[in-house]
Amino acid sequence: MDPVRNPYAPGAGQRPPELAGRDRELQQFEVVLERVARGRPERSMVITGLRGVGKTVLLNTFKSMAIQRLWGTGKIEARPEQSIRRPVAAALHMAVRELAPRHRAPERIDEFLGVLKAFAMRDPSAAKGTTHWSPGIDVPAARGRADSGDLEIDLTELLSDAAGVATDLGVGIALFIDEMQDVPAADISALCAACHELSQIGGPLIVVGAGLPHLPSVLSASKSYSERLFRYARIDRLDREAADLALIVPAEEEGVAFTSDALDALYEAADGYPYFVQAYGKVAWDLAPRSPITAEDIKVSAPEAEEELAVGFFGSRYERATPAERDYMHAMAQLGDDPVATAEVAEALGRKPSSLSPARDSLIKKGLIYSAERGLIAFTVPHFGRFLRAQPV
Repeated sequence: MDPVRNPYAPGAGQRPPELAGRDRELQQFEVVLERVARGRPERSMVITGLRGVGKTVLLNTFKSMAIQRLWGTGKIEARPEQSIRRPVAAALHMAVRELAPRHRAPERIDEFLGVLKAFAMRDPSAAKGTTHWSPGIDVPAARGRADSGDLEIDLTELLSDAAGVATDLGVGIALFIDEMQDVPAADISALCAACHELSQIGGPLIVVGAGLPHLPSVLSASKSYSERLFRYARIDRLDREAADLALIVPAEEEGVAFTSDALDALYEAADGYPYFVQAYGKVAWDLAPRSPITAEDIKVSAPEAEEELAVGFFGSRYERATPAERDYMHAMAQLGDDPVATAEVAEALGRKPSSLSPARDSLIKKGLIYSAERGLIAFTVPHFGRFLRAQPV
């Protein structure tokens, strides 16, 4: 089959040709957009799930939906131990730039940009006497607004002012945050407080976050009211019908079909995880001699797909771990694919649980495992345990 016409797209955050199985989440966000547009109170939104289930794809799709409604949009990717002050400032600068050409009062935009500049320049991580702020804002920094140095106060004032600009135009602003679980604890608390204030004043600005399954517990640990502050959407593997659609629809557009046995084999191999569906589909297409793609083609292509996943999807993460961290993950894998108790991991390694805390905490920071609930841990990557069991200890 012609590899140039191959429609499948396994990539980090890369939208598949057919976004199957996410109709409920898309409808939920459509409701959020419509309610905000009508001045109705609405919660911000948080998407959670394992690696490879399509959180970033969904976040980008939400962003496109907001842009189609002429909203201002900005997006950041959180990083551990990095304050969100500068990234949020840059994202809101982008959002307001999208709105500025339609605003009838240029001085109103300049006023907000002055506040934005003041907010960004109060970054405590910047070297003393420097600003490192070069976003192309020619207006002077404002004084007395969003410049206290207290992120909770400053972020609340900044988001409120941004919402005011959107109100002038009868639209909204959406701030998208990927890898939201990596936002530092103090910053996530400030962000929740700012969203809480916005919800009370009815400002047309929403925050849409995406992160690993433990993100809701991260949010609730920062502010008790966060459970009521966000609309939560947990996404997981695709059901059989959606997984088949993700394969069939793009293939049909290229005049290619799958036999029912081939679809059976692909679902068994990919287990419904969107990234795996694309990965197995891509290799099957490349190696199949003709249409329809058969179960025999899947049997031939599956080992190559698994090898690519072992190197790029699993191996790249495994290589980031230290020897002690690898030992910890191998012990987890031997205990099964479900969340396991930290005490059981320690017992398997013949160690005291307290002595393994550094390895566990480091793995959590690296995004390789997460705390499913108190005392339990699990892999952030589906099938990672199976991959580890095939590796030499």
